[in-house]
Amino acid sequence: METITMPVDVPLVVMNRGAQTENVHRGRISVVSAADGELVHTWGDVHSPTYVRSTAKPIQAIASLLDGTAETYGFEERHLAILAASHRGSKEQIAVLEEILALTGLEEDLLAIHPGLPIGRKDRDEWMATGGTPRKLFHTCAGKHLGVLAWCKLKGWPLTGYIHPDHPAQKEIIRRLKLWVEAEADEVTVGKDGCGFPVASIPLWQLGFAYGRLASPDFAGDQSAAGIARRITGAMNKYPHLVEGRNRLASILLADPNVVAKSGAHGVFAFGLRQEQLGVSIAITDGTEIAWPHVVKAVLERIGGISEETKNKLEQIFPTEFLNDANEIAGNWKPVF
Repeated sequence: METITMPVDVPLVVMNRGAQTENVHRGRISVVSAADGELVHTWGDVHSPTYVRSTAKPIQAIASLLDGTAETYGFEERHLAILAASHRGSKEQIAVLEEILALTGLEEDLLAIHPGLPIGRKDRDEWMATGGTPRKLFHTCAGKHLGVLAWCKLKGWPLTGYIHPDHPAQKEIIRRLKLWVEAEADEVTVGKDGCGFPVASIPLWQLGFAYGRLASPDFAGDQSAAGIARRITGAMNKYPHLVEGRNRLASILLADPNVVAKSGAHGVFAFGLRQEQLGVSIAITDGTEIAWPHVVKAVLERIGGISEETKNKLEQIFPTEFLNDANEIAGNWKPVF
């Protein structure tokens, strides 16, 4: 029988209904110094391997932009933001993706993903009400795919098979990610992401380290890559709603100029703080994202790093107390780490 290795996690947040705990969300958290990778705070086993999923998108974009893709095709900041995005299918997001198609001369059919509908309910309902049909651009990872396709076109690499591990673009992306987190060869394994890309698995603390350096790229060993990281993260801060969407946790945090943040699928979330020179990585073991805001709020209470405006916005969108359908308080969220 195959042995399954379980991550050593700890309870992070409980959901109380009335006087009783109804749910316990377990996981792992690392808070890491951007300067040297020192572990400042940890909860659970932060050395356990973790698939970085879409938190890797800002780092994945570094390789293509180092080769001058943005300059070649005239990408502006909103285009760089969408390269690092997990978009929800809003009209604004789709318009930027269509601009990239026009600038690069790429065809939507080249995207190695299935057509779909907007993830956001309001956007999906509006699109379908007008008789809209599924499109590949509605895939949440379309920006990342277009960025790599534009890079492949620039380099003269095949536009087919660009998602496969043996494609030169994917080899370079994985190499660049290893450099960014200063990973040893045996610390990185590669699986297949939901959108078809190869996805790296690294120790959770290294994801925190990666985001510390995205927020404080002066500490990166490769200053050419650091310069690209500044451009990408600056674009994410300027266009936070392109990166994910309104009322999404990462977008709320990105509206604060001190924060670089991005979510990943199946419970992974990461952010970096510029002034504090820290990176934070979170993995919720049950793979859900419902506990993220309450974990993030609790971590920020300990280490600071956001404005009062951002703090109030987080509490407004993700209140500690939750209501039932009769608009009555039914319970609350409580951090326990």
